[in-house]
Amino acid sequence: MKIVGITSCSTGIAHTYMAAENLEIAAKKRNIEIKVETQGSIGAENVLTEQEIADADAVIIAASTSVNKDRFNGKRLLEVDVTEAIDHPDDLFDRAPNAAIYTTSAEVKSEAKAEKSGIYSHLMTGVSYMIPFVVAGGICIALAFAFGGINAKGDLASAINELGGIAMGLMWPILGGYVAFSIADRPGLVPGMVAGMIASSMNAGFLGALLGGFLAGYTVHWLKKVLKLPSAFSGLLPVLILPVVSVLFVGLVMKFIVGIPITALNEGITNWLNSLSGMNSVLLGLLLGGMMAIDLAGPIGKAAYFFGVASLTNLGAGETSMVMAAVMVSGMVPPLAMALSSTVLGKNLYSKEEREAGKSAWVLGLSFISEGAIPFAAADPIRVLASVTVGSAITGALSMIFKCGIAVPHGGFFVFLIPGAVENVLLYVLALAIGTAVSGFLVTAVKVFSQKKQTAKE
Repeated sequence: MKIVGITSCSTGIAHTYMAAENLEIAAKKRNIEIKVETQGSIGAENVLTEQEIADADAVIIAASTSVNKDRFNGKRLLEVDVTEAIDHPDDLFDRAPNAAIYTTSAEVKSEAKAEKSGIYSHLMTGVSYMIPFVVAGGICIALAFAFGGINAKGDLASAINELGGIAMGLMWPILGGYVAFSIADRPGLVPGMVAGMIASSMNAGFLGALLGGFLAGYTVHWLKKVLKLPSAFSGLLPVLILPVVSVLFVGLVMKFIVGIPITALNEGITNWLNSLSGMNSVLLGLLLGGMMAIDLAGPIGKAAYFFGVASLTNLGAGETSMVMAAVMVSGMVPPLAMALSSTVLGKNLYSKEEREAGKSAWVLGLSFISEGAIPFAAADPIRVLASVTVGSAITGALSMIFKCGIAVPHGGFFVFLIPGAVENVLLYVLALAIGTAVSGFLVTAVKVFSQKKQTAKE
């Protein structure tokens, strides 16, 4: 059997490549020929050729973002979330040969059924394109402060600070544009970006740009259905009529109807986050920390992460987010804790493959890739997830208690080394160390207890 596939996740960093690797490993065991195209943060790699697609018996798309399926017209196509390829690759190979044949008409018929999951996919697509702008902008601003002080004095510091501001300023039109692009393809890009710019100018922030992207995407999606022109004038539709009509409609709705309440809501959330102190901030850190570990960057973890990103993007130049700091450091705990347990504290409790995975988990954890703990959770979900959730929750709470803040939404320990990127960086490292130690010792103790109990039974 010959299979081709595509994997893609919301950030394009970890799940994308883990899914591809698991599919390839499972295919090799079953003597299935496979080629997987990864659509990650650096673009498409291992791209499928027309001949490879033509020769394939089936197509597997494991993605949490929107993937263009035009290439697969007439092929049996199985479309699932990226986590299914990580957790159950064998099941996908059982289902793929019997999957429905993909055609444009079939897609239209199943459109309503797919819309519920489609909304999440559109959100993931927009966020995946936005995050690199936030990361680049935040790090540039931090570097400007490192070179020129808090006011970024000097030509070099001022120039770097300006670059950071430009990158950060582009995140709203990118978010709105690519949410709309995911819904309506290329014609959605223009009104989506305009909606994002309006959200930025009105201080409607993350919520405004997100809502504007959905408004633009579905507006264009509807216009493409109802606007029918003679074939002689059909070329005017994508370059003139759709852009003008959609920009006018979406822009005016954002400006006079949607933007005002969303701006008020955004400012209310920002003021609430800024007012958090004492026990309230500790409880928020505890909650977000637990969410980051409970499903290892699954839907619950992503909800916490997006909340952190939203808090960061509402800040002014030079400010850091305590919420984003709690989210990031908590997400680093699971792989680091499992690395500590499998390579230091309890080597004999793990298989050779798990010990090797533990070595990689050190790097993945320091890079803020929570998925590094997935191999351990897959083998022993209850004990591992419970243990890492406790440590992550403690780390999130400690980060809030220590009033740690961060200027970027990704990068892990490597961001700690940039002056100005992390507020109270030494206490931040302490919070990470405490949470990692708690989870590492806890999962080791639970496994030892379980092993002794099993031995006693035997």
